[in-house]
Amino acid sequence: MSRHINSFLNRDVEEYMNAVSTLVEYLKENNSKLADEIVDQIIHKFGFDVPKEDIDQAKQMYGEFLEFLADSIDCKEGSVPEELSNWSKQNGQAAASRGGKISSILIRYPDTRMVFSDFMLDLGVKFDLNTKEVVMLLKRVNHMLDISLNETVFAYERSYDEFIKNAQAEINELASPIVPLHEGIAVLPLIGSIDIDRARHLLDKVVPKIANQHVECLILDFSGIGNIDTNIARHIFMIYDVLRLLGIRIIFTGIRPDLAQHVVGEGINFTSFEVYANVKQAIESI
Repeated sequence: MSRHINSFLNRDVEEYMNAVSTLVEYLKENNSKLADEIVDQIIHKFGFDVPKEDIDQAKQMYGEFLEFLADSIDCKEGSVPEELSNWSKQNGQAAASRGGKISSILIRYPDTRMVFSDFMLDLGVKFDLNTKEVVMLLKRVNHMLDISLNETVFAYERSYDEFIKNAQAEINELASPIVPLHEGIAVLPLIGSIDIDRARHLLDKVVPKIANQHVECLILDFSGIGNIDTNIARHIFMIYDVLRLLGIRIIFTGIRPDLAQHVVGEGINFTSFEVYANVKQAIESI
């Protein structure tokens, strides 16, 4: 340790600049070859197979990574190559689109970091860098790897959230079919659980469709509903009020005994509405 400290204290500016200049030239001239070696070492450490397409893409990206490292050795800390950020985002998006787990990507980073650390130490020996200079290189590389990790996770979360949102929208659409029974008469079977998002979907998407289909009487059938709480009831009442303002007659059906007990227990009052046991009775009343 004392040898490195003495080396750093006795090292003049000209020696430092010459060493850095030689290192920069070496990284730029050999970035593709070094990237191939780094990726091969990383893959060798993995205990699982990596698609050839991913390997080729990683080699290209790490070649650009090393070139950027060469250009940024004396630059302000915190800068990151745009290629690295884009590559990381693509990794996260691809994992989410495949339905994969983010852990399948995160598991690669410890080995990647170890290979890069060994590579930086080897460069330090090769170009006679002192301890401070090697630490600076390690800090720069680790910072870029950390940013890459963050960008990957953020992109995965954004893509996954978008996937869930779209899937939920499709489920809401499929679970809210408007079924015509007769001219001017339709039934809207409510199936599954109704949460706030689905209640809003009914209000924002389904109600306009009902109006456009010139429905005069709509039967809201609850036989497929698991439970109703006061918040959901409030949305249902809003749907009822909007449809009534449009001149549409609303009939509730299918409120099972267990659901009726739950409704009463929640303090929800359905007594002012037109209610029948099933759709058949509702049709007979029209």
